[in-house]
Amino acid sequence: MVERRGPENLPDSPGVYLFRGDKGKILYVGKALSLRKRVASYFNPAAGGAKEEALRRLHREVETISTRTELEALLLENTLIKKHRPRYNVCLRDDKTYPYIKVTTGEPWPRALVTRRVEDDRHSYYGPFWGGLARRIMRMITRHFQIRTCTIEIDGNLPRPCLYYDLHACLGPCVRGLTTKEAYDGAVADVVLFLEGKNRELEASLTEKMRAASDAENFEMAAAYRDALRTVRDVSEHQVVQSLKGENVDVFGFFEAGQDVAVCVLVVRGGVLQDRRDFFFEKAQELDPAPFLEAFLPQFYDANPFLPAEIHLPMTIPGARLVEEYIAAKRGAKVAVRAPQRGPAAERVKMAETNARERHRVRFRRTGGEEAVAVERLGRAIGLSVPPRRIEAFDISHTQGTDSVASMVVFEEGKPKKAEYRLFNIEAQGLLEPDDFRSMAEVVERRYRRRKEEGADMPDLVLVDGGRGQLQAALTALDRLGLDLPAVGLAKREEEIWVPGRPDPVRLSRKDPALQLVQHARDEAHRFAITRHRARRGKRMRQTSLTEIPGIGPARARALLRRFGSVKGLKGADPREIEAEVGPATARAVAEYLSGHGGSATP
Repeated sequence: MVERRGPENLPDSPGVYLFRGDKGKILYVGKALSLRKRVASYFNPAAGGAKEEALRRLHREVETISTRTELEALLLENTLIKKHRPRYNVCLRDDKTYPYIKVTTGEPWPRALVTRRVEDDRHSYYGPFWGGLARRIMRMITRHFQIRTCTIEIDGNLPRPCLYYDLHACLGPCVRGLTTKEAYDGAVADVVLFLEGKNRELEASLTEKMRAASDAENFEMAAAYRDALRTVRDVSEHQVVQSLKGENVDVFGFFEAGQDVAVCVLVVRGGVLQDRRDFFFEKAQELDPAPFLEAFLPQFYDANPFLPAEIHLPMTIPGARLVEEYIAAKRGAKVAVRAPQRGPAAERVKMAETNARERHRVRFRRTGGEEAVAVERLGRAIGLSVPPRRIEAFDISHTQGTDSVASMVVFEEGKPKKAEYRLFNIEAQGLLEPDDFRSMAEVVERRYRRRKEEGADMPDLVLVDGGRGQLQAALTALDRLGLDLPAVGLAKREEEIWVPGRPDPVRLSRKDPALQLVQHARDEAHRFAITRHRARRGKRMRQTSLTEIPGIGPARARALLRRFGSVKGLKGADPREIEAEVGPATARAVAEYLSGHGGSATP
């Protein structure tokens, strides 16, 4: 083999170097304080590992770009990595930013939504938020302040409002007469006060509105303001507890096995652990934790603008000073990157490493089989910080609003747990039209009210059969109970997963294990519900038609059906056999009833 020699006459200055392979394809991008010394180190056969050996073997040329400072080199390196995603670099593919709440105050009828992009567009942005906080805040906005989340043009000319108005999640500005501009602007102002943390002013505003509604004998609205006031006070107390601690830190954990890497980031804000983010790299080319994290950190903080005062790592990285300088320039304030050795900070780093090891086990080793993979993928697809190991799925079955039953099935670790399946008779019967939304809200509230009263464990995910409407009904029921459970809806037509706070559904491949898991849970809930529903409907049709006959009660109806099999069999039976079963008077009543209905009562 011909020994490759490094390029000569490189500048002894900061800059970026690019290893190019066949057809000029970029294999690796690196930065250096001295391009001459750093590039030369790759061509020392006694130095480096598998990555360096591969670059020596595969490269065709080395290109360099000089910069004035090492920080400029880091910025350029990060840009080139994001643009070209070289094979031998650490490339952060999950570069989504944290979510913000956007209130479109530049519109006549403002709306609220979750966004990950902050733009200069005359609207108002609040955040960022971690974990499921943005979703919870959106639910509070719709539940307590009732400003719209839709994108329709508001001119007041729609004939009727949408489902959100019926669920008390919107004031209904789309229909003239349901609200006024003054009342709607007042609700928007309250939302802004809430998001800005001006809870004292908001409490005064809500108290005044509650009293005004009570004086006007609008007690339902007064109760809504009362609930909003209670929520704001709870949030205020929680914020005070957090502000007393005052620590803003990102804690990193690293674990590698089989060339597969897991990185766990614990987000601590106000001294409170608010989120955990996981990143995975299959067959990574860089396996040494220190250089790996040194390459990972600039990409991570380039994607997320809310930066901490401290970054805690499991080991010291060689470029800590440069990373501090890079992040401080973005933050506009000093940032410390360190590897704590003792005390609470070191314990938190251990916790991050434990999480990284556990996430690696689930992601790469697949100890639990394909079910574990499906659970893991589902958690990532819908934005959960941990996989939903226990899923409870709900389905409603009825015939034109009658004989409504609901089913609830349980999946643990991706497998059905049939001993915990439950059925519910829907109390709201006799409706002119089927009302799946009301039924879904009823059964979800009944299920979790009892679990809450019993102090039982809650599921990691609530799955409802249906789209945005059924999901909103379930969320409203959970809100009434003061529960914050992750919930999604699976719409049948396109098999789309609706996630709260997202304007568009999650669309997965039909072969994706995550979609197959929720389909299995949904279909199992439907099967369980429809079995009960058919039995209940058949029993009602058989018994109700016969109990209309004078002298026939439920017991005699069951006896006749056992004897003759069906109403049709009863109609064709010998009158003497019927008389022997129920007596002559009742037998004549049965004959008159059946002749009058012409057999239409036959199930």
